[in-house]
Amino acid sequence: MEPTKEIRAVTAIFHAVQAIQDIIRKEAASYGLNATEFAVLELLFYKGDQPIQTVGKKILIANSSITYVVDKLEKKQLISRKDCPNDRRVIYASLTEEGIQLMKQMLPQHLEKIHTIFECLEEKEIDQITQSMGKIGDQAEKI
Repeated sequence: MEPTKEIRAVTAIFHAVQAIQDIIRKEAASYGLNATEFAVLELLFYKGDQPIQTVGKKILIANSSITYVVDKLEKKQLISRKDCPNDRRVIYASLTEEGIQLMKQMLPQHLEKIHTIFECLEEKEIDQITQSMGKIGDQAEKI
């Protein structure tokens, strides 16, 4: 029995994701970070201060893990916690100056690697992948 088109697509997606994650893991490790720590720093760099409770959702890790990751990044002096002025229950994660400088150092190399990964595709193909993966994710969430 031959695998269906959908099974071949899932396999291709998993293969691509694994290969990209391996690159990011190695890249982050060269700066003394793991991939999750890098993802938190990248989120804060691009989106600014974020409530700790929402960081896990945005980078797709369990809420139970985010406190541990934030603690590690705080010990490395790359992020700090800030109280929300409007709600005492909310605490924000914020990049420190050291975190900003590290991201400025890391991002050119990171962006170049991401560009290299996708340079085998035309711009319209990248747009199609983005749109298709969004549809697949939305459909999977409904199931």
